[in-house]
Amino acid sequence: MTDLVLRGYQRPGDDVHPPLYSPEYRSTVRRAPKLPPLYLPHSLTEITGPLLGEGFVHPDDADLTRQHDGEPLGERIIVHGRVLDSDGRPVPNTLLEVWQANAAGRYHHDSDRHPAPLDPNFTGVGRCLTDADGAYRIVTVKPGAYPWRNHDNAWRAQHIHFSLFGRSFTQRLVTQMYFPGDPLFYQDPIFNAVPEAARSRMISSFDLSHTVPEWALAYRFDIVLRGREATPMERS
Repeated sequence: MTDLVLRGYQRPGDDVHPPLYSPEYRSTVRRAPKLPPLYLPHSLTEITGPLLGEGFVHPDDADLTRQHDGEPLGERIIVHGRVLDSDGRPVPNTLLEVWQANAAGRYHHDSDRHPAPLDPNFTGVGRCLTDADGAYRIVTVKPGAYPWRNHDNAWRAQHIHFSLFGRSFTQRLVTQMYFPGDPLFYQDPIFNAVPEAARSRMISSFDLSHTVPEWALAYRFDIVLRGREATPMERS
């Protein structure tokens, strides 16, 4: 049991996740730590925590197109997949949250001053719990690209933010899902901060089998928590 606890909280290596300091991603220049980290032993606070899902998540939370009186503008899509551990086993009852820009490339947030239209029928946030097979399903609209002033004529590739919660305070992982064939991959420093061999793990795949005819296209995005096929995550 001790071994399982230790492996459950081991820190990842440098071959998958982006470094804290990535000069091309300008925000990291100011916020990356300048001194080596101090490693503290895990205490009861880190290995226990609140209930983060059951009883608080409504089935409608997973449909971002039905949170307001009208339907949002844009291309309706279904994003689905499974949350898996390093051995390919499903991780059930994981609280999964998403947030994103609207179809015009603007977030429903006071600090977003991009002169694109806000959509009164789209807030851009949702959540669900994975089922017994580790599966999830989100209905939303495809987010637009947006400028972000990181460099000359800088645009973010289209993406959806994902956050996953485990069963303790330290078990939160954050990543981004991209769409296949995006022409902005080459100049997105956040995407390119991830080691090249692992970047494809952040790109969803078009999935015709889960498309709803005459209603919505579908993309599959599996999230692997650890191991050789781990999905790149933001470091805290």
